[in-house]
Amino acid sequence: MALNPVLKKRLPLIIGGVVAVALVVGGVVWWQGKQRWESTENAFVQADTTAVSPQIDGYVVEVLVADNQRVEAGQVMVRLDDADAKANLAQAEANLAAVQAGVQNVDARAVQEQAVIASRAAAVTQAQAQADLAREQVDRYGKLAEQGWVSQQRIQTERAGARTAQASVAEAQAALVAEQRAAGVLGSTRSQSVASVEQALAAVEQARVALERTVIRAPVSGVVGARGVRVGQYVRPGGQILSIVPLGDSYVVANFKETQVDRLRIGQTVEIKADAFPGEHLIGRIDSFAPATGSEFALIPVENDTGNFTKITQRIPVRIRLDRTAGAALRPGLSVEVKVDLKSEGGLTFAQAATGQVQTASTGR
Repeated sequence: MALNPVLKKRLPLIIGGVVAVALVVGGVVWWQGKQRWESTENAFVQADTTAVSPQIDGYVVEVLVADNQRVEAGQVMVRLDDADAKANLAQAEANLAAVQAGVQNVDARAVQEQAVIASRAAAVTQAQAQADLAREQVDRYGKLAEQGWVSQQRIQTERAGARTAQASVAEAQAALVAEQRAAGVLGSTRSQSVASVEQALAAVEQARVALERTVIRAPVSGVVGARGVRVGQYVRPGGQILSIVPLGDSYVVANFKETQVDRLRIGQTVEIKADAFPGEHLIGRIDSFAPATGSEFALIPVENDTGNFTKITQRIPVRIRLDRTAGAALRPGLSVEVKVDLKSEGGLTFAQAATGQVQTASTGR
């Protein structure tokens, strides 16, 4: 059927009007969306993965976890051969028993030495009493000799006895001093023995820790990944044998352009879409802003002080905290698309957060 000539003449105007209306409506929708949402596809799921390494060397005798198995903190994952560790512990304990016996021996000698010192002190007292008696005898016989009742020979005998008694006092005192010095030597010997006991205790504790380290436990809860340990393998300290990924604690790092972060605030709601979960919209919130752009943390930093400098828009990593459902679903390494709801409630802006961090650091000093 042929079109009406009038309608045919106005058809381009009608089509143009419809296109214009569509453009206006599309522009309004785009503008409203631009005012409410800030989005980026440069975002990835991350988690604080823990690399597990042995603290001692040895042969693996048992592996108790499998790939992708969930483990709880403290769960035994790997056992190393503990024969050498047990032998070292037994040797350390035997050495501890020996030095403790040495301390007991010194204590017994100290008790005996105190008894000897008491005996020597009694000997000094006895010798002093004999010397006093001999001196009194000399005085008494001296007076009798002046009256002619005692011969000169008897006086000489009494004086010799007094000198002998005084010499006995000196001898007893010297023996007492010698025993007291011996007791002092025993005191220093005991201090040395006690120090040896402390050293032996430390060796026992070290051997016990080495024995405990033959059992490798999970430091955190999560899922086992990158398991490279096998039975019979010889492992060394610091060598990674497996990793533990805490899936429930995953988070998203979204790299926004520096021209986008001025309207972002900590705490704003974030919608997350992942290709691994089509049709599902996961929810998170802005947790923090990175202290520098991603290029600053690169292994090879960008050199901007060159003659052929070209300005390139940099990106700021923004950490997004996931809710419990999203954190359990997303796996580290997945790429996601994030949209920040700019009309949702938020706290500090990017600039305010940086200023607050500086103030906190200066206050801490």
